[in-house]
Amino acid sequence: MRPRLVFGIIGIIGFTSLVMFNFSQSISSYVDFEQASQMNGDRIHVVGIWDDSKPASFSTETMTFNFYMKDESGNSRRVTYPRPKPNNFEQADQIVVIGEMRGDTFVSNDMLVKCPSKYNDAVSPELSELQ
Repeated sequence: MRPRLVFGIIGIIGFTSLVMFNFSQSISSYVDFEQASQMNGDRIHVVGIWDDSKPASFSTETMTFNFYMKDESGNSRRVTYPRPKPNNFEQADQIVVIGEMRGDTFVSNDMLVKCPSKYNDAVSPELSELQ
């Protein structure tokens, strides 16, 4: 075999291995707060809803948004988010926080706010006349 071909094959294998390693590091599963407290890592996804029975605030000194969230198991925990409150936060059907547990607080690096779709229950005027 020619040296160029050998180096090319080694390069492709090395690049593929690197991509697979990085991809496996970025994959994380959805867990509740109890499971998140037992895991180490900074890419944990917790799905839940805003617990509006507890206070939510934005600190201008630390530039963090703090609120409480109930996970799918009903556990409520404090969440700290290092950015301002997302738009439509109060109307969200579901919130996904991405980060890690530190004690009883979930420190979120990223947040996905899933709002209800305007198309779910909407009936167009043409369709309502037919009913």
